[in-house]
Amino acid sequence: MPPPIPVFFHDAQLEFKPLYEWAFGEKIPHPETTSRAESILASVEAAPDLFERQIPSRIPTGAMRAQHNANLLTLYDTAAARLAQDETFYPMVFPQTRDGKGDPTNLHRAGSFCFDSGTPLTQNTLSAAGWSAACAHAAAGRVIKGTPIAYALSRPPGHHATREAFGGYCYLNNSGIAARALRRHGRVAIVDIDFHHGNGTQSLFYRNPEVLTISVHGDPTDAFPYFAGYAGETGSGAGVGVNLNLPQPRGLDRQAYLKVLDDQVLPVLRRFDPDFLVIAAGFDTYVLDPVGDFAIEIDDYPLLGERLGQLGLPTVVVQEGGYHTAHLGQLATQFLRGVREAHRPR
Repeated sequence: MPPPIPVFFHDAQLEFKPLYEWAFGEKIPHPETTSRAESILASVEAAPDLFERQIPSRIPTGAMRAQHNANLLTLYDTAAARLAQDETFYPMVFPQTRDGKGDPTNLHRAGSFCFDSGTPLTQNTLSAAGWSAACAHAAAGRVIKGTPIAYALSRPPGHHATREAFGGYCYLNNSGIAARALRRHGRVAIVDIDFHHGNGTQSLFYRNPEVLTISVHGDPTDAFPYFAGYAGETGSGAGVGVNLNLPQPRGLDRQAYLKVLDDQVLPVLRRFDPDFLVIAAGFDTYVLDPVGDFAIEIDDYPLLGERLGQLGLPTVVVQEGGYHTAHLGQLATQFLRGVREAHRPR
């Protein structure tokens, strides 16, 4: 019997509560709510034979600074220090500055470090995002020590965050932080199964030949993030050929998704022959998800998990999107169950 999967989460991740976002000119309730993590925690705690909740240690500052621009981190510090407890700040002006240049001590210039209007700052953004990143860092540490599979219940999510900018509900790139920790011990592959392309993760490793990034996602022609995620983006410099984007049409169902995994994802993974696997696990591929447009059903997720688990790689699963909160816990635990049951260490 495989051991329980450690699940890393800190209660401070629930203190960040964005109120709303602007989407196509409309003010709508923000999908990235605390109920996302609460739904997953309830499902985890209902299966103590499969999961073991863990509290991560605080992430080292150096691990964040190795990945993110100092100005971006300073901006989060500014929000923590200057916003009132009940205050939410939305960037409103987005100048076309280069690489996160701007004044991070002035919140009115936050648009220099942000690429959308749906990702606000509050007094608790840094704390919640920091603990979210700590979950990924701790999960990677556990896998390095020999645990076959570890799960980071990272909320807020992270795969849209670049070195210089936040957006897409993401502030620190949790999957990237896990990959960097693992990279010190071998080659790493990241497979992003969120409905939305992980533009931040791609950008972080676009020139790195030792980190393979693969993303199966909605076609960015008409799906966020729009400006990245196209099949022609294959890496640059020494990293040419180690970035694989597989944009898919709306309505993608289980049969089509499994074919993508079998015919394209798994062969590339085997050729790359990584020592570790990071799964950026977004469940906004679910048929009822309010911000995705695939047609994956609840019972499909164990099968998706099995496909990746059968690789037998030491695996860190990092929570990304997924916004149908009534079923999110079930989706996450079903996927993890599939990874666990198929996993046979090499």
